[in-house]
Amino acid sequence: MVVSWSSGKDSAWTLHRLRQQNDIEVVGLITTVNQAFDRVAMHSTRAALLEAQASAAGLPLRKIALPWPCSNEQYESCMRECVLAMKAEGVQAVAFGDLFLEDIRQYREKQLAGTGLEPLFPLWLEPTDRLAREMIEGGLKAKLICLDPKKLDPKFVGREFDDPLLRELPAAIDPCGENGEFHTCVYAGPMFSKPLSIAAGAVVERDEFVYCDAVMDAAHK
Repeated sequence: MVVSWSSGKDSAWTLHRLRQQNDIEVVGLITTVNQAFDRVAMHSTRAALLEAQASAAGLPLRKIALPWPCSNEQYESCMRECVLAMKAEGVQAVAFGDLFLEDIRQYREKQLAGTGLEPLFPLWLEPTDRLAREMIEGGLKAKLICLDPKKLDPKFVGREFDDPLLRELPAAIDPCGENGEFHTCVYAGPMFSKPLSIAAGAVVERDEFVYCDAVMDAAHK
């Protein structure tokens, strides 16, 4: 099995959960990367930090290079190529960190239908307030590196994903940001052999989102 790895908390916790099951073997991570910027698609995590995460997780990383801009047809073509390669290597399933958005789950299931790869959703429909606290109490550490300013005040970008943040989030905001309110970058937790040292860098607004660059300490570059 491989884990669809966004560089954020939900995919990281998915990996942690799967590793607690003796009948499952996780053999790798897959991530879509914006070819033009060499960053994780949507989250905008630098590729170097992404690779450091994979190293700390002790797993090989398959990066799916996406053109920019990228049409849905181009995205699906790149994903088909990746799926065929994984199937040839003996991979049997792909795990996703989706929580409750039914349209996204259906899309993933449709994309894998007939490929021989089973889509799995280990965190599906868990109450997100409880899940967020489970992550924090379990030692996961992450920073908010992308947010939608139409949904959440930009002042939250760059903040730690922790109890103070959860207490300050407006009531309408999902505690895990599953409605697209925010995205995170994980730098420590039980899924890693060692923590990564990162700092909140420059904040920019681009394509209607606010991003905070997650910058690695020199020792981890």
